[in-house]
Amino acid sequence: MERIEAAFRDAGVTGFLHAVDVDTGRDVALRASAPVVLASVFKVPLLVAFHRQVADGTLDPSEQLTLRPQDRTAGPTGLSALLDEVRMSLRDLACLMITVSDNASADVLLERVGLDAVNATAAALGLADTRIEGSGRELFESLLDDAGADSFGEVWARLDEPGMLDRLRALDPAVTSRSTPRDMSHLLGRIWRDEAAPPAECAAMRRLFGLQVWPHRLSSGFPFDDVVVSGKTGTLPTIRNEVGVVEYPDGGRYAVAVFTRSLLLDAVLPQADAVIGTAARLAVEWLRRVR
Repeated sequence: MERIEAAFRDAGVTGFLHAVDVDTGRDVALRASAPVVLASVFKVPLLVAFHRQVADGTLDPSEQLTLRPQDRTAGPTGLSALLDEVRMSLRDLACLMITVSDNASADVLLERVGLDAVNATAAALGLADTRIEGSGRELFESLLDDAGADSFGEVWARLDEPGMLDRLRALDPAVTSRSTPRDMSHLLGRIWRDEAAPPAECAAMRRLFGLQVWPHRLSSGFPFDDVVVSGKTGTLPTIRNEVGVVEYPDGGRYAVAVFTRSLLLDAVLPQADAVIGTAARLAVEWLRRVR
């Protein structure tokens, strides 16, 4: 724990971590039961709820939707960044939601799945400290309203104003979409053990997490050709997160949830990204030593 805490401190963040051997239950915990801001990690319980509805026949994953640009949630990736009308299936929206963290895709899926259903799924899976409060659009609008800003960039630029951080509801785990590192690693473990949904649906979810494109956080701690890292990031001002599963060629599987809050206000802070991988590697190395 001392090495992990020192790594967080050196990176200028407060860190929250839970890592667990998916098959034995051995774990490493650092503030693992503390409430944390999910940011885009909320898309993980949403994905699970979607696949459970697919499994019970409530939703058809091949259902096609036509999405107009003026109706789509803002964001830097995926459909959020496109200019023209798009027609796409629900399962392809789920793919974009996870692989590139597309906000527009996530909000369309949330509307089809239902907020109450997502929270009911979390409760059914034993995630007592997990609560999704709303869509990505609502989160984005609350940031602008609380900051009195016209753009996300302006919010970042004004973070150093007196009292600004305290005004942003999106950064307060008491009121925004929230969880704990322990809940999130528990959820990932259930996906990898085929317990969160029927096996075919869990396999589909694992495939999407494995296709995530971001290499700068969790994956950076495991730069090995024979180690597979699957995950989902989350980012807001001062918030950098990733949850995922690390799989070794000997069959070892480790669910890791790392949430951080930066003491610095920079939008670009490579050391805060990289420490997520460093902390995860230290935790997983300890778990592998005690197998």
